[in-house]
Amino acid sequence: MLSFFRRKKAPDTATPAKPPQFSAEELTSAVPPPEVQAPEYPTPSGDLDDAAAAAATAADDATAGTVALPAEPADAGAVPAAADSDAVLIPANAAPAAAAGKSGWRDRLRNSAFARSFGGLFSRNPRLDDDLLDEIETALLTADVGVPATTALVEDLRKRMKAREFADARALLAALRADLVALLQPVARPLLIDGDAKPFVILTVGVNGVGKTTTIGKLAKRFKEQGHSLMLAAGDTFRAAAVAQLQVWGERNGVTVVAQGQNADAASVAFDALQAGKARGTSVLIADTAGRLHTQAGLMNELGKIRRVLGKLDPAAPHEVLMVIDGTTGQNALSQLRQFHATAGVTGLVVTKLDGTAKGGVVFALAREFGIPIRFAGIGERPEDLRVFDPEAFVDALLPEALGG
Repeated sequence: MLSFFRRKKAPDTATPAKPPQFSAEELTSAVPPPEVQAPEYPTPSGDLDDAAAAAATAADDATAGTVALPAEPADAGAVPAAADSDAVLIPANAAPAAAAGKSGWRDRLRNSAFARSFGGLFSRNPRLDDDLLDEIETALLTADVGVPATTALVEDLRKRMKAREFADARALLAALRADLVALLQPVARPLLIDGDAKPFVILTVGVNGVGKTTTIGKLAKRFKEQGHSLMLAAGDTFRAAAVAQLQVWGERNGVTVVAQGQNADAASVAFDALQAGKARGTSVLIADTAGRLHTQAGLMNELGKIRRVLGKLDPAAPHEVLMVIDGTTGQNALSQLRQFHATAGVTGLVVTKLDGTAKGGVVFALAREFGIPIRFAGIGERPEDLRVFDPEAFVDALLPEALGG
């Protein structure tokens, strides 16, 4: 019974032979590696050595009379070594220099909030009534002219309108242009270099990011072209690469830069630069300072220290305290100037970045409240875009072209 259910065995089949196994050593010895021909590189010629020597000589000449700086780490935000590139000083996408005369001002300021507001007013034919004055008041306030200046301007126009001085709205807007120009005329005083002061010391101050170092570089180019001998003091020892940035401007313009390491005492840098300037008979010394908020009393006191230190060598120094103000700041610029003037005694203003999103009206507020001369206006990124302040060109750039004088 059991044998009946027993399954028959399958016939035996031959087990296939396994392939031979070889070790890595045996395979390597059996198959030789292919021949690889090394690439041929050109042999360095003497021209490269000559170029390197020339570059080293140029670097020594550029840093002559400059206090050596310690090497900074690569991630410290330092200016790239290729200082011969325009991108180091001017962005690669920067617009060409503004045209000379009023056309350049209008081209750069036509997109400001001030120009757009009054352009909308003039695009239609408004009636000569109180509604027009209300629209003008709104446009002035929106453009950061400020309440006191706006109130004075509008009330003067209202009185003259009631006295029937204006034949139509166009005449009223023309009167507004004349009032705006008259408001700026007293502060339109160019910076004059006193030839008897050797050197004439310019101390630049301002809050962070307004463009002090860049403004100094542009001023250096301007004064150099006017025939003045210059020296720069790299007093912004706090911001990474600020010293290197100023040195690049100095090399570009052939101007000596007195500098120390980062975090050095700014007053000490200014003192050394003034000593060197007196010894060399330099015409103009421009001293940079670190940006600081006007609300930080300790940092503001450092500006007073720099003034005192300079006064030990020259009681009249600094001869000009130039405050750089960002045109996009708005009414906060009044508070900034108030504090800096109380601490450092500001004698002149530079309003920068007017070609961007600046409303432009803060210039009128500054002129009305402080009466401090506005020396220069920045309407572009190139050195030639730092213009001597021209009140008529400035106002005509903000108002419709038909109103231009």
